[in-house]
Amino acid sequence: MARYNRDEAREWGRQHLIGVVNCTIPSFTADLRNINEKAIRHDTRLAIEHGFVGTLGVSEVAISLTEYHDFLRVIKDEAGDRLIVVHHASFGNLEQNIEALKGAEDAGAELVLLSYPPNFYPETEQEIFDYTKAVCDATNLAVMLFPMYLWGFGSRIHPSDIPVALIRRLLDACPNIAAIKAEGGFPGVQSVIECHRHFGDEVVVSMPIEGDLLPLSQIMPIQLSATSNHEFYGPTIPHVFDLLRAGEYDDAAKIYWQLHPARQVARALSPTIHGGYFINRQAWKFQGWLQGYNGGPLRQPTQRIHDQQMTAFRKGLIDAGLNPSMEPLREFFIGRNPL
Repeated sequence: MARYNRDEAREWGRQHLIGVVNCTIPSFTADLRNINEKAIRHDTRLAIEHGFVGTLGVSEVAISLTEYHDFLRVIKDEAGDRLIVVHHASFGNLEQNIEALKGAEDAGAELVLLSYPPNFYPETEQEIFDYTKAVCDATNLAVMLFPMYLWGFGSRIHPSDIPVALIRRLLDACPNIAAIKAEGGFPGVQSVIECHRHFGDEVVVSMPIEGDLLPLSQIMPIQLSATSNHEFYGPTIPHVFDLLRAGEYDDAAKIYWQLHPARQVARALSPTIHGGYFINRQAWKFQGWLQGYNGGPLRQPTQRIHDQQMTAFRKGLIDAGLNPSMEPLREFFIGRNPL
């Protein structure tokens, strides 16, 4: 169970949400009938070894609610108190998300990344407020609010996706909102700057995009980068985050430029990889596999990744000096711990 009470969520966040949080995508057995516990434990251990302070248990894959809760339990059992387990509140509707929250609490999650379902079509700020408050009221866990273009709010509600005035209302109404993953109006950095200016004394403001995290941290305090596919760079982002926290900006800047070839490849591939306003978890799983994570098959429906994209990702890491796996690409679809 969480190490804090509901009314202590913000204080807990300020004290413990310090560092970099990656993503753990579920792994399955070769026949796709069950989750692969051995592979999940492998990925959890490697995340700890790479210096991550927490991991998001990704739910945006073909997985049942029971399996998802078991997935979180495996992560928690393997990690103990060495990782903050983040629940991905990304199920189909409010009722399912409330049910998922209860199981996530029992499984050992300590933070909730709040998503909005694809069928949720708010036309007013009040509808976003009501949905968000209902989720927050249903859990004792700390919640990370997530302004983001993926929800489709920008064209109807506000270009920032969740405007400052609405965030203010939510913080006043939901004491367990402890963090903001500030990607409103993506791409761009106005959201994180605005959230820091208005709310930085109350809640933790996260910048999950490493290409913005590294330069922004040189001019403003950022204590959290959560959640993202930082495993693409192996242990590099936790390492450079520590440099930034220590004020070693010249060393951090060198790493920023070192990573630039891989960053440019990822940005160039993004339009073809992430179609339909949905993150391609197959591609993220491959990025992790290049750095030693399990990889392995995902269930249908899943987006695909093709040879030219996998080769480009690998070359980007080679050009950045990060020594990716050179195993045959077919091995990714088998995984490092096949069952």
